[in-house]
Amino acid sequence: MTYLLEYGLFLAKAVTFIVSIIVLSIAIISMIGKQKNKKGKLEIIDLSLQLNDTKNLLEESLLTELQLKSRDKKHKKEEKSKLKEDKKIANNADEVKLPAQLYVIDFKGSIDAKEVASLREEITAILSVATKHDEVFIRLESAGGMVHSYGLAASQLQRIKEKGIPLTISVDKVAASGGYMMACIADKIISAPFAILGSIGVIAQIPNFNKVLKKHNIEFEQLTAGEYKRTLTMFGENNRKGRNKFQQEIQETHDLFKDFVGKYRRHLDIDKTATGEHWYGTQALALNLVDVIQTSDDYLISQLATRHIAQIKYSQEKKLSDKLFKSATLAIENSLFKLMQANLNRFF
Repeated sequence: MTYLLEYGLFLAKAVTFIVSIIVLSIAIISMIGKQKNKKGKLEIIDLSLQLNDTKNLLEESLLTELQLKSRDKKHKKEEKSKLKEDKKIANNADEVKLPAQLYVIDFKGSIDAKEVASLREEITAILSVATKHDEVFIRLESAGGMVHSYGLAASQLQRIKEKGIPLTISVDKVAASGGYMMACIADKIISAPFAILGSIGVIAQIPNFNKVLKKHNIEFEQLTAGEYKRTLTMFGENNRKGRNKFQQEIQETHDLFKDFVGKYRRHLDIDKTATGEHWYGTQALALNLVDVIQTSDDYLISQLATRHIAQIKYSQEKKLSDKLFKSATLAIENSLFKLMQANLNRFF
């Protein structure tokens, strides 16, 4: 009787779990269907204007009246001179040319790098107007994730390099694993002193419930065609041959990762740094993982005098119902994603 009761409880939990997945899947598919019909919005934020406004606001509070008059007189003179120069260029040019631009993109990556959908739109927009005299500046934050997802994200950054446009990537917090794979494409990587970088390695974690099923006398069957269609499984009994094949696949992925980093960071000792370890900014500088110790804020301020700075941001408008639904399902979605996607998905 006790055994039947335990089996009934286990079965009830399993059915509840499966039903929850089905319901959530239907809801997510419904959401995706709605989102397909929505058009995204490209937003251009004038960071030069914001930075100058902040500077002017502080000066108006701190400078004396005479100093402010002197400043305003100087600004008017500079504006007249710039306007005159712009008219001269416009009159002599066959086509209108933008002043030197610094295009800013923010990328905060999740495990599946779903943010690449916005990244590709932002890069496409920039490439439609950018020239070799401009620069793309990416504020990157990611601890890595799924191999194919971050491979696509890195490919988007390669589009910038292929156009010959300078690319600088800034890491204020973390660019590890897949995040560092993106960062290494840059012509220059700048890092905050205590930002985390590196972790050039691959990991795969697979829970196995075979012993639990055996304990409750539950059989699990899995049919495949192809010797290595499935090497390791969550519910079946794994063997040495499957483990060895899976380890071989992980090693092959790591080798590809190392080759990719070595292609863009030629002065990097790849054997020394591709151990899966991570380092802080100042340590990463000594290992040639980064080029400069500097925050993204300091870099933007340093460029203010020579370039116009504009942030490019692509987003989809969301209804109130979508926002409420997302908040309600986010915790469940993350938990299920980690459990289900961990099955044979490799992670940077």
